[in-house]
Amino acid sequence: MLSIIERPIMQITTEALRDYLITYQSLNNCSNSTLDNMRRNLSSFFSWLEEEDYILKNPVRRIHKIRMASTIKKTITDENIEIIRDGCKTLRDLAMVDLLYTTGMRIGELVNLNIDDVDFQERLCIVYGKGAKERRVYFDAETKIHLQNYIASRIDNNDALFVSLLKPHRRIKINGVEIRIRELGKSLGMNEVYPYKFRRTMATRAIDKGMPIEQVQKLLGHKQIDTTMRYAIVNQTNVRNSYKKYIGS
Repeated sequence: MLSIIERPIMQITTEALRDYLITYQSLNNCSNSTLDNMRRNLSSFFSWLEEEDYILKNPVRRIHKIRMASTIKKTITDENIEIIRDGCKTLRDLAMVDLLYTTGMRIGELVNLNIDDVDFQERLCIVYGKGAKERRVYFDAETKIHLQNYIASRIDNNDALFVSLLKPHRRIKINGVEIRIRELGKSLGMNEVYPYKFRRTMATRAIDKGMPIEQVQKLLGHKQIDTTMRYAIVNQTNVRNSYKKYIGS
């Protein structure tokens, strides 16, 4: 940015930054999503400069969020969830898939779980989300059985809930889960299966079945409800049925 604008930080104006963003998009043919990420990064940088009294005012403040085309992101169908479950070759993978799908937890939260964080009687986990904020997530009876079967099969003494299949059975890492889930999907002819998609699927399913959005927000650990709304895909059949119920036959 500095090499293109070619002026001291204190002299950078809103107009100069707008021109920079327009030029950058034109030269690099990047999407509006990429451009808006740049805008947010610049805003954070100039906000820091303002807080530290290097500049008087953040020039990015008057540059509004860049609009993007609204796209419906795909979820995993009920049928494909069952195919994925049946395709798991190990008790660990089955328990991992079930927990991701039924709780909607983040992959980082999954790998940080310890066995002691799981309450089998209440069927819940204590996870630590962004900012080390503690929250509870819940799982169903089927997941409970699969988790217990997996833990009972282990021969290691690691406190981690999920560990590598090979010795010395260390706590599994984020990239390990990513690779395993993607490989599982590809082996079943599904090229777009990844951990985050289970989270989106759980949220969409919950909203579609009538769970209040505020409760879904709590389960997912979102600060802003707008973030939760991005997970919601309104089922067109439900829209039609609601229209008939509330407006006319």
